Amino acid sequence: MKPRVWLFDMDDTLHDAHRSAMPALSLAMGEYIRRELQLTQPESDALRRRYFQRYGATLLGLVRHHAVKAAHFLHHTHLLPGLEDRLRRHPHDVAALAALPGRKVVLTNAPRAYAMRVLQTLDLLPLFDGVITIEDMAMFGQLRPKPDARMLRTVAARLKVHPSQCVLVEDTLQHQKAARRLGMKTVWLRRWIRANALAARRDRARCPPYVDRKVNSLQALRRRLP
Repeated sequence: MKPRVWLFDMDDTLHDAHRSAMPALSLAMGEYIRRELQLTQPESDALRRRYFQRYGATLLGLVRHHAVKAAHFLHHTHLLPGLEDRLRRHPHDVAALAALPGRKVVLTNAPRAYAMRVLQTLDLLPLFDGVITIEDMAMFGQLRPKPDARMLRTVAARLKVHPSQCVLVEDTLQHQKAARRLGMKTVWLRRWIRANALAARRDRARCPPYVDRKVNSLQALRRRLP
């Protein structure tokens, strides 16, 4: 068999973005939409929810329906002053990733500038053979971020492997569902429990058929290879 390729999500997979980045990012996105589209806060919140549910990413709706420039949106919403001071990782993460056999690539819907800040601050960048960000996910002139299956197939082709040789490690089930349809292996990393206790209990109790493994740490990956 050819060496497998591990595709790692970044936020809430390699680091605790739910606490370090997401609160500030949510505020920045809301402010951007209110300012650029001249909406009230309730209107902005409703628009964000609608586009996220419809397209899987608020940005795609803004680009398609409001002529928002993706680069402009990504830059202004990911400035996140003080981010580096809030970033945290488990002390054993570096050893766990280094010991994992095969190539390792970061595959994130985040913009490159933000991704590089996170990976460099956490000393994770040297452990990866590549970083694929949302700027690299354009097809036919349009952004196609996760969970777009065409983009995932293209990523495998760029890496010169069949999708069946890829393992997607993610906290987001929707992304894993698309990957599994292509024949990729999937690992659901439920490391950082959300504040909603009911949702957390529900997540712990289920493991969808398109998930090959459910783990709670990066250390568990090598012990339970998919």
